[in-house]
Formats: sequence, C-alpha cells, structure tokens
Amino acid sequence: MAVTSSSRARVTLPTDEQILITREFDAPRHLVYRAYTTPELVKQWWHANRGEVTLIDIDLRVGGTWRYVMSACNGPEVGFHGEYREVVPNERIVSTEVYEGAPEAEAVSTVTFIESEGRTTLSILVQHSCREHRDAHINSGMEDGLQDALTLLEQVATSSS
Repeated sequence: MAVTSSSRARVTLPTDEQILITREFDAPRHLVYRAYTTPELVKQWWHANRGEVTLIDIDLRVGGTWRYVMSACNGPEVGFHGEYREVVPNERIVSTEVYEGAPEAEAVSTVTFIESEGRTTLSILVQHSCREHRDAHINSGMEDGLQDALTLLEQVATSSS
C-alpha cells in the first residue's frame, strides 16, 4: 500500500539533547491515542513499510513496560523497549525508550495528544542524556521512517473508529 498524506511531521531540535516531533492528524484524539497504544493497531503502523513487526508488547500503566520488534526488509531484526513513567489516557504518555542496538543511549519520550475541532496534534519530545546520543538518533535515518509511520498511524486511527 502506498503511503500518502497531506500532512508531515515537523522535526525540530529545541536543545542539544532534544528532538521534538509534531504532527496533526485528521482524527479525534481518542482514536489517535487508541491507535498509538493498542497492540493490534500499533502492529499496523509501526513498521513504516520497512519490514514486518514480529512483537508488540504493551503494559500501559505506570511501571509497566513496552517492547516493539521488527524484522527489517533488508536488514536485521531491530527492537526497542521502555518503561511507562506517566500515563494519562487520551492526553499524555511519558516513557523511557531504548534502542536495543545502543542500550547506553536511553531516552525519555513525552507524548501528548491535543485535540481541536476534531483534529489531533501529536507531540513527541525525546529527551536524550547528551548531544551525541541525540545526534546518533537523528542520523540513524529515523525521520523518513517516522514520516511514513505517522502517515500509517493516521490511516489506522481513521479506519478503526
């Protein structure tokens, strides 16, 4: 399936340790939140058309953990995991994020869902411990995959209502 959307995420670097991603979705926030946090729905968008998701494990509660694993089309299996620090349904999720290929580069992600007139603005603030880790994250090619994943997220959110 071709990935198309009229909206793109905006990626900025507010500080030497941060990445800020913002994108508007043509869906109410409860649907975007549901698509972002429900394992069967995450499996439909997280791959960003770059492989097959082999594991989505979400224990969505403070102290609960998450883990996503994908077999990339032309590469190895990649995994990410973390622990939830704050969960406010339909509004905010704060969790750690670890790319299993670089476990020393743990980050903290704060995800907010803000609705206005039936549309949702998703903001993801990724806080790294140092500029080196932030730059490695940016230079990994994450933005292309992110754009496609968020386009798929919007499709999943609007089709799962």
